[in-house]
Amino acid sequence: MLDDNEIDHDEYSRLISLCGKIQNMSLAMHVFTSMEARGIKPTTSIFNSLLYACLLSSNAITALSLFEIMENSESYQPNSETYDNFIAGFLNLRDVNKMQAWFVGKRAAGFSANLQNYECLISGCVKARDFDTADKLYEEMMSSGIMPSLHIMEWVLEGRCKRGSCDQVKEFINFLLECKFEINGKMIENVVRLYSDLGKVDEMEMLLEIFTEFNQVGEALLQLHCGIIRFYAMMDRLDDVEFSVGRMMSQGMSFKSPSDVEKVISSYFRQGAYERLDLFLEHIKRYFKLTRSTYDLLVAGYRRVGLTEKLNLVMEDMILAGL
Repeated sequence: MLDDNEIDHDEYSRLISLCGKIQNMSLAMHVFTSMEARGIKPTTSIFNSLLYACLLSSNAITALSLFEIMENSESYQPNSETYDNFIAGFLNLRDVNKMQAWFVGKRAAGFSANLQNYECLISGCVKARDFDTADKLYEEMMSSGIMPSLHIMEWVLEGRCKRGSCDQVKEFINFLLECKFEINGKMIENVVRLYSDLGKVDEMEMLLEIFTEFNQVGEALLQLHCGIIRFYAMMDRLDDVEFSVGRMMSQGMSFKSPSDVEKVISSYFRQGAYERLDLFLEHIKRYFKLTRSTYDLLVAGYRRVGLTEKLNLVMEDMILAGL
């Protein structure tokens, strides 16, 4: 707690904000009443912190009461941050309608919309599967000249993926590439999930060509490679699996997820392609350390088909790997 003679309003505001983050509403109110008891007058910033702490603690009624007190005061009138806190707070409460109402209220009060507002609203609408409103807000933001954040781009793309619109997804990715926006692994994970669910591996292959054309590297490219390999493995298209693995590794990339490796191994077992499995394992061992779950899969597979020699070799490898 602050010293008795401490009157720094910013410190009180930060302390109340911290109470909100740990969702300790009673402590936040105690800090506020202690401040008043010491004769320290509250400010708009302190009221903002207190009402946001209420919203983080799911106490919207108290937050609204504080807002009414602010409206009727002369010393701590609501400001732009007050409305921002309500918009962000109702995002935390998953109430999209109230978020939009406070967004409208902010502008009616003469304050401009900002990036944080659009980030809250677009993400909230996508979570609520209100994709039309999310798109409308995104277009409104772009037309107002506000530069979107990476998080907004992630949410817009996720909304189009959840909507199942391949054309919209392709169009948006092309826009991102042409405008040199960052495309990260989370974005491509959503795209790969959509294309995989729809069986559109050709779309993934086309996207890989586009990535190559735009010299894309990093996590997004790896996610796309692994998504293609995973799809071919699930379909038991071993020729395509092996071509795709070779293509990925020729670009200096390798598997990151044991799950993807295990899907490929399972495909080899389903096809009874044990010699090809040996070659695959030999190839990836230089770049990928097999995990216990992967070894367990190999042990179970070889034991099931009675390949004792291969089973013994795997067991020896496990011991050497310290597993």
